[in-house]
Amino acid sequence: MIDQRFIVAIGRIERALTRIEKSAIAPATLGDNDLAERHEKLKSETLIAIRDLDKILADAR
Repeated sequence: MIDQRFIVAIGRIERALTRIEKSAIAPATLGDNDLAERHEKLKSETLIAIRDLDKILADAR
């Protein structure tokens, strides 16, 4: 009986490892690409805002 539980547990572990390996080598999904594009847009907008603030502060002196 104990041997059967070990066999079942090992089978579950092997299936879980297979799922982990598949997800590790899977290509990026469309959602990830969208996230990268939004991140780049946010970085660009932030840089513009910082430059504007720098100009405002420089003009105030």
